[in-house]
Amino acid sequence: MKKKLLKILVAALAIIACLILLLTGNPKHKIVREAYTYAYPLVTMDMTRRQQTNVREPDDAHAPMGQLIKMRAYPAVDNKGAAAPNADTMYTMVWYDVSTEPWVFSIPDMGDRFYIMPMLSGNNEVFHVAGTRTTGNKPQQFLITGPGWSGAVPEGMTQVKAPGALVWICGRIYCTGTPEDYQAVHAQQDQYASVPLSAYGKPYTPPPGVVDEKFDMKKAVRKQVNDLPLDEFFSYCARLLKSNPPKPEDAPIVARLARIGIVPGQEFDRSKLPVLGQKLDPKLALLEMVETMKAKQTVNGWLYWNTNAGSYGTDYEQRAMVTLIGPGLNFPQDAMYPFSQKDADGKTYDGAAHKYVMRFEKGQMPPVKGFWSLTMYDPEFFFVPNPINRYNLSQRDKLVTNPDGSVDLYLQAESPGPDKEANWLPTPKGKFIPMLRLYWPNDTPPSILDGSWKPPALKRVP
Repeated sequence: MKKKLLKILVAALAIIACLILLLTGNPKHKIVREAYTYAYPLVTMDMTRRQQTNVREPDDAHAPMGQLIKMRAYPAVDNKGAAAPNADTMYTMVWYDVSTEPWVFSIPDMGDRFYIMPMLSGNNEVFHVAGTRTTGNKPQQFLITGPGWSGAVPEGMTQVKAPGALVWICGRIYCTGTPEDYQAVHAQQDQYASVPLSAYGKPYTPPPGVVDEKFDMKKAVRKQVNDLPLDEFFSYCARLLKSNPPKPEDAPIVARLARIGIVPGQEFDRSKLPVLGQKLDPKLALLEMVETMKAKQTVNGWLYWNTNAGSYGTDYEQRAMVTLIGPGLNFPQDAMYPFSQKDADGKTYDGAAHKYVMRFEKGQMPPVKGFWSLTMYDPEFFFVPNPINRYNLSQRDKLVTNPDGSVDLYLQAESPGPDKEANWLPTPKGKFIPMLRLYWPNDTPPSILDGSWKPPALKRVP
């Protein structure tokens, strides 16, 4: 019995020592934490790519590399592929490897429909945006080239230089969700095109995709990344850094990474990872991200977590935190995504015990040039099943207005009654997170960008 207690005590002391080393700034252990935060977006993006492209032929949610993923409906309630999905747009996406040759991405005439096609690097950073706000709705062609490419750009194309081999175009096309509008968006999606430069202007049949039968297609990407042992995580990162090189401003952290065996262009040297570092739980870094996020100042209970989304400079913690919630975010000028974890009284939301109301005073609905919506998520940022299959409320809904011109949105598990049901966003009977989406927010007052408009707090219904 004493030996067993002694073993438990030794193990506990080892864990405590490990944590003390981490928290007191032991140089190499601090680098391990920094390295994990730095690498998290790159590993997550590639894991997302693997799950979305691991098929022989395209379907509604997947397609081989270089082929278009044309989602024909809003994401299903049980879709756990990427966190923070929306029920406003039809995702239209494609993954590229531009290390061997450029790709041609073609956008058709989009009429008067709002759309956005951000192009993201392997580090979850936006390096170019095509869309209604930036490039307009006329037909366009983009030649997406990798580092070091120096060929001729065909006439009529816009060259976009990707910073690394991995490119994700995570496009959204606005849709009202009616059967008629679904069909209209499908017709536009079918006019998008993606071909390698060598096949441009020629008959082209995409090759079937290569399928990795061992890859888990059901387990959420975030969980797959978070469950990776530390040495596997860093090995994965080192492989990706070969074709997705760090930015020039990353030089200081790249030098620190080398001290624990991570050198771009080389295999991960496990022998340089400190012994205790190998036993550190990666979730400590994840928890630190979450705690940093929680500590951010809120506005009426709403957290503006993506004020510098898309381009992070050397703010690796912010980049990792955004990726943890959901990769593929836009620049704030294209979309703001404030979310809330606590009500007007600073209490955590609980749909089992309380009902909530969000009131927009007369003339104070979200000011946008694109569209706005309010989406309901569980604590993991996924849709919540509910009896009326409603996952958000938005400007396309026929919301009931109060006599004074204000609008109340009801967030609760049970129906607020037939006369209020049009304004009802069902919550789970437990914890939840509401998120606002403001696409193309006003750039002049009133605007969320300059603080002249603020989302109202959610209040408990007595």
